[in-house]
Amino acid sequence: MEHEEYRLRQAIIEQCLWMNAQGLNQGSSGNISARSQDKLIITPTAMAYEAMRPEMLAAIALDETAAWQGPYKPSSEWRFHYDLMRARPDIGAIVHTHSTYTTSLAMTRRSIPAVHYMIALFGGNDVRCAEYATYGTQALSDHILVAMQDRKACLLANHGMLVAAETLPKAMWLASELETLAQQYYHALQLGGAVILTDEQMAEVHAKLANYGLSQALTNPESASTKSATTSK
Repeated sequence: MEHEEYRLRQAIIEQCLWMNAQGLNQGSSGNISARSQDKLIITPTAMAYEAMRPEMLAAIALDETAAWQGPYKPSSEWRFHYDLMRARPDIGAIVHTHSTYTTSLAMTRRSIPAVHYMIALFGGNDVRCAEYATYGTQALSDHILVAMQDRKACLLANHGMLVAAETLPKAMWLASELETLAQQYYHALQLGGAVILTDEQMAEVHAKLANYGLSQALTNPESASTKSATTSK
């Protein structure tokens, strides 16, 4: 195993532990993958993150065979990781969690509209909710591909959330941002609903975010740590 790939595997484990410690996920319900040349590296199925070692993660070929290698089976959700990376060369990492507030909204099958300008971070004026399908199925992957068109995140009906980005640090930063926005939207709904920003207002935000510092810095995984990515703006 090349040194670079070993470091990537270790980084995935560190992110898994971090997201659980931050309350973004519970147990081994979530999963993370990252692109490594012509394959993706993904967490194994039903394994406690504390027990994971770099060599335990699975590798799935990003060709038509989808052949996998490793001592343990890849996550049961490997299909949407594989399909998204195949369809979107811009995606370098994917984070899927069952975080409390995004999952609560997903249980109502509602998208997150432009209730805050930071919604623009995810590529549009809303974060869509993908249609429901049984976990681990091709049908769920197909629904996710639709919801992720021109987006970096989506909710999964009655399931959880998914975030994709160029690098692993940026994907985890966006996952944290999405859970925060979901929490804020949840509370706004308790107060009678949120005022939605107009398309014109969001267009101004998209223009400003084109030069947003972290969007540039986190393109390079060596340029910023996960800690700084999740605490800085």
